[in-house]
Amino acid sequence: MQQARSVSEFRVGDKAVYPAQGVAEVVSIEERDIAGARQRFYVLRILDSDRRIMVPVKNAESVGLRCVICEEEIREIFEILRERTVAFDNQTWNRRYRGFMDKIKTGSIYDVAEVLRDLYRLKAEKSLSFGERRMLDNARTLVVKELAIALARTEDSVREEIEAIFSTN
Repeated sequence: MQQARSVSEFRVGDKAVYPAQGVAEVVSIEERDIAGARQRFYVLRILDSDRRIMVPVKNAESVGLRCVICEEEIREIFEILRERTVAFDNQTWNRRYRGFMDKIKTGSIYDVAEVLRDLYRLKAEKSLSFGERRMLDNARTLVVKELAIALARTEDSVREEIEAIFSTN
């Protein structure tokens, strides 16, 4: 499994995915003097929160900024979500939480989809801690938002499709 296409050069109006924050729109590309050196920055508006983030163009790839997934990758995400053979070891909730958080921070849609799947499966077996419930909501939001944009569908229809996967499995 490969990660979604890497950064080439974003233009104003393009959608990009920022790790752990979700889908953003490139609202401008600005030049600024930082420590005596002129640098170009992507100014991103996170769609979910309207928060603005500046990312140096030269560091965009290293911070994990990437393109929204394509059709082939969408199919892989649904395959991950449908996987049933998820074994849970007897880790404490906080160790599991840290592992899930590390996956979300990678910015990989595949990792976030795995967290979403694993938390849904875990929820079917026992009640989740408060932190795990928040993480489930966060992972769901990240996956739903990106899939909705990639599929040009509403977030509600994508959310319903994902919920249907877990209600039938």
